[in-house]
Amino acid sequence: MATAASAYPLLEARPLKDTIVLFDVDETLTKARRTVTPEMLDILSRLRQQCAIGYVGGSNFVKQQEQLGSATVDVRSLFDFCFPENGLTAFRLGEELESTSFIQWLGEEKYQALADFSLGYISKLKLPKKRGTFIEFRNGMINISPIGRNASVEERDEYEAYDKIHNIRKDMVAALKKEFPDYGLTFSIGGQISFDVFPSGWDKTFCLRHVEAEKNITGVEYKKIHFFGDKCFVGGNDHEIYTDSRTIGHEVDGPDDTMKQLKEIFGL
Repeated sequence: MATAASAYPLLEARPLKDTIVLFDVDETLTKARRTVTPEMLDILSRLRQQCAIGYVGGSNFVKQQEQLGSATVDVRSLFDFCFPENGLTAFRLGEELESTSFIQWLGEEKYQALADFSLGYISKLKLPKKRGTFIEFRNGMINISPIGRNASVEERDEYEAYDKIHNIRKDMVAALKKEFPDYGLTFSIGGQISFDVFPSGWDKTFCLRHVEAEKNITGVEYKKIHFFGDKCFVGGNDHEIYTDSRTIGHEVDGPDDTMKQLKEIFGL
């Protein structure tokens, strides 16, 4: 399978040049925090011969490189568009686009109030386990995890099952909304162990401005924007882009379902 961008037709020369397919990462292209399979990479490569493809995820670029790329393959060579942190950091054909900063938007004083409240709330929680990195500071958001992002795969699975019963994340989000009603923030539950906090409007729909900008670069207008994701319910971190009027949403139940739907829709 070819992975370099040069192995694919120019964006304006793709057979379905008015179509782009965007993917969530965890539980859509990969199992949560696991690496992508050769089968998924193969189907993405075949899809890319037909139309533009990209991913949009809440995590930073380093984590997405670990999941979707490898030590020898840059993830930016596998997709036409890469949108870490919901597109606050963005790459088009391997080149970085202009980014936006969460801390500049919110300000240090408000950020510290938010962080202090969150850490105080977590300190009072009684969970089966707690690990480290309860707040992960990112360029376009913060990610809050009651168990801590340093949890192992097994500990993540255990916490996810516990959270489904005890609604730890949902209750914490409700507490934050009550404490900071005037901050203009959105709280979005995603993955197994955490939720994202970002300015309202900076959800995954943020990446669509980069998609729409292609019309001014190559003349390609993406009239069909497919999005595949697993957290499409209200409050899930795929909900906004899944229901956006500009997209055609596809809800999936894991990577195998993603591949199944791609085969059915695009005849791969």
